[in-house]
Amino acid sequence: MSAMLFIFQSVLLPIFIMIGLGYILHKKFQLNLNTLAKLNIYVFVPGYIFVKFYKTDFKFSMLLYIALFFVLYVLVLYIIGWLITKLGNVEEGEATTLKNSILFFNSGNYGVPVNDLVFKGDPIAMSVQVIVLSLQNIFTFSYGIFAIQKIQVGKLKALLGYLKMPVLYALLFALILNYANIPIPKFIWTPANYVADAMIAIALILLGAQISKIKMKLKWSRAYIFIFIRLVVGPVIAFFIIKIMGIDGVIAQTLFIASAMPTSVNSSVIAQEYDNNPELAAEIVFLSTLLSAITVVVVIYCSKLLF
Repeated sequence: MSAMLFIFQSVLLPIFIMIGLGYILHKKFQLNLNTLAKLNIYVFVPGYIFVKFYKTDFKFSMLLYIALFFVLYVLVLYIIGWLITKLGNVEEGEATTLKNSILFFNSGNYGVPVNDLVFKGDPIAMSVQVIVLSLQNIFTFSYGIFAIQKIQVGKLKALLGYLKMPVLYALLFALILNYANIPIPKFIWTPANYVADAMIAIALILLGAQISKIKMKLKWSRAYIFIFIRLVVGPVIAFFIIKIMGIDGVIAQTLFIASAMPTSVNSSVIAQEYDNNPELAAEIVFLSTLLSAITVVVVIYCSKLLF
């Protein structure tokens, strides 16, 4: 019980305070949610990816290994989500939002603090977490946007739109500069860090503003199935992939815990930006984050026993 309370106080409470701030601000001032979403997608997320990948010291082989795990993990989740929405005859726009809710998990403002708490700043564990975080953000702002836009403008225009996304280029530049050991001038590095540091705050304020528009319903919804998949089924899938790949030790524990994170705030950001069931997306993010106070603690405990 004390471990659960400590995780809630050190990780969840700050997150809910920021969400609450966004809720209050929107109720009082009616924030422009589309502008906040654009700022996150085109400024703060690329800046965050660039800074994290440039600063992180990791072996290229580890990057490829974790990338393989990540691809297998999201592929299995995608198949599950696709089957459920097909069998349920869900409308395409809603189906995309529901599938995104299990594919995109909160590796940043939730995953990073959890990792730091569990592994006490272990450099290997944090490197793995940063790689997962970066892959998750790239996937969210590539496939996530493509999946929504292909419904609205068609696959070709959606693909061309993806090539205009700054996240991809932020990653490429960061990798090149990192491996070439090219120093970044302070007058560029300082504002880059300002932008990176603002990403989490803006995303959570936007989530709070979105939640303020939701009329919470206690009746049964298929959204609860996807929340269950994200929080419970997701770690089970990750466990089997980790075992099949023969991963063990700290890396295995890190990947297992990372797989248990609630739905990413950015899934609601892109839903807002492209007007694809934004209230449903925000509701899933909020409820999965709330329920993760229980499930994540269980997964952390299991990670010590299983690996």
